[in-house]
Amino acid sequence: MGTSAIILSAIAAVGALWAIMAYNGLVKKRTMVEEAWSGISVQLKRRHDLIPNLMNTVKGYASHEKEVFEKVSEARSASMSAGSVGDSAKAESMLTGALRSLFAVAEAYPDLKANENFVQLQGQLSSLEDEIQMARRYYNGSARNLNIAVQTFPTNLIASTFGFKKAEFFELEDRSEGEVPLVSF
Repeated sequence: MGTSAIILSAIAAVGALWAIMAYNGLVKKRTMVEEAWSGISVQLKRRHDLIPNLMNTVKGYASHEKEVFEKVSEARSASMSAGSVGDSAKAESMLTGALRSLFAVAEAYPDLKANENFVQLQGQLSSLEDEIQMARRYYNGSARNLNIAVQTFPTNLIASTFGFKKAEFFELEDRSEGEVPLVSF
């Protein structure tokens, strides 16, 4: 075997090794995005489960505020049935707005604001909003890392060959919707 054949074999081996490492790196990044999305889903489910309790507590004091309760229920249903990351972000934005309306209604009822159950539920929701924000940051960081790998040379060659796609960011439509829906008592 000649020197040139050995050199070509070594170059081919290094190229194959690089391709394997690039592929495995892309798989790892895609898996991290999926794991991060799972973390967001868990927090959103906790939020969705908390909302009926919060609404029932408010209903006991403000049962005539039917429109607000309908908006919260519709937004919660839309959020729970959202499919893509973009649809989920849009639905969560609507839900945050509806929850702000619910807390605005609560402002008008001093007895409700003093209700221990309401205060506890409000605290749980505030904590959940913080956890959702952290999960969203983790997801977006994982999506960013995958997107960079999918779009930059030379890993984009492996990504396009094996069908790796960019991940969608979980972004809020309105930056102010990222704030926790708090009401001062």
